[in-house]
Amino acid sequence: MKRFELTAVVWKEGKAYVSKCTELGVASYGKTPEKAIVALGEAVELYLVNAEKLGFFEDVKPSIESAARFTSPLHIQIIT
Repeated sequence: MKRFELTAVVWKEGKAYVSKCTELGVASYGKTPEKAIVALGEAVELYLVNAEKLGFFEDVKPSIESAARFTSPLHIQIIT
């Protein structure tokens, strides 16, 4: 069993909190930020177990094993 340190981003959407693992693109939700993170952890674990079973774990391995991670706000302006 391996342990991975991944990134969770959480935001409020309506009455729920959405959580997303930025390295894998996996998302979940919960009634509180804490519940959203717990649910995301379960979803990521299932994703990785299935990735191993389906043979694409090696494809996601670089993004989850990289020690060099940076987060930054991304400011976008769209003209409508």
